[in-house]
Amino acid sequence: MFPMSNRRGLLKAGCLAAVTSALNCQRVVGASGTGQNSRKPMLLCLNTSTIRPASLDDKIRIAREVGYDGIELWINELEKYVADGGDPAVLGARIKDAGLFVPNVIGLWDSMPSGEEQWKQSVAVSRRRMELAAKAGAKHIGAIPTPDRPDIDLKWAAERYRDLLAMGREYGITIAFEFVGFFKGIHRLGQAVAVALDANDPDARLVADTFHLYRGGSGFNGIRHLNGSFIAVFHWNDVPAGSVAEQLGDADRIYPGDGILPLKELLRDLSRIGFRGPLSLEMFNREHWKQDPRVVAETGLKKMRDLIAHAGV
Repeated sequence: MFPMSNRRGLLKAGCLAAVTSALNCQRVVGASGTGQNSRKPMLLCLNTSTIRPASLDDKIRIAREVGYDGIELWINELEKYVADGGDPAVLGARIKDAGLFVPNVIGLWDSMPSGEEQWKQSVAVSRRRMELAAKAGAKHIGAIPTPDRPDIDLKWAAERYRDLLAMGREYGITIAFEFVGFFKGIHRLGQAVAVALDANDPDARLVADTFHLYRGGSGFNGIRHLNGSFIAVFHWNDVPAGSVAEQLGDADRIYPGDGILPLKELLRDLSRIGFRGPLSLEMFNREHWKQDPRVVAETGLKKMRDLIAHAGV
């Protein structure tokens, strides 16, 4: 036992240390507690659709040389790579050796069919795709609510998403739920959030997209009500001035900052909710596909960095 006088001294010193620690923490995280004053860099990735005509090898090389943090792959690329005799684990090691990471693979297509029998038939393909993505080092693989249908049942989708999350854990990969703005079924942020939350799984995550928020009519203010950790990856792009949302297709995406979407305000909201990326440059612009892929990737990265700087996050 310490003498009473020594115990008082220890308590006093401990309280002083705790106060000092708290003050230092406040300086780092800012008054809101979100970390927005720490200026932690936001991770930036290249979605391979942006330079689609390039080979997978060239996409990895360009992402590394230009200065991206990661590269977001498509499942058809992985499947072709394996069909051509490649080992996804070797590919994953090559990406890692290039100083890149794989935040997400797109994705689990036709993974949420209607009806129990159709669902059972889809599971084998979904499992194979999860395994491929996991071996390539991906953190997530996106579950797209397809086949698309206007009468998709959100409760059914939530149950299937819960099943997919459980399967993903067997392979060491997290399944992220993705909504698509021009779908007849799940095309709004609120619908996607409902599915993810009602899955009642702690690992539930969303893939969000600036184009789909606009195209599906969700708007951008809803993002501020989410937690940053709930978003696995945010696809980043813009749409041209004069666009009619309901008439837009994937090919209409343009460089972020060149259009009408409120991207600086969105970046500030993302910072407030604690989202630090990755932002993934995803475009399907046919004019860009005709250009030098390195120039397209470099231009997109610069425009994302400029937006972040101007947003002050």
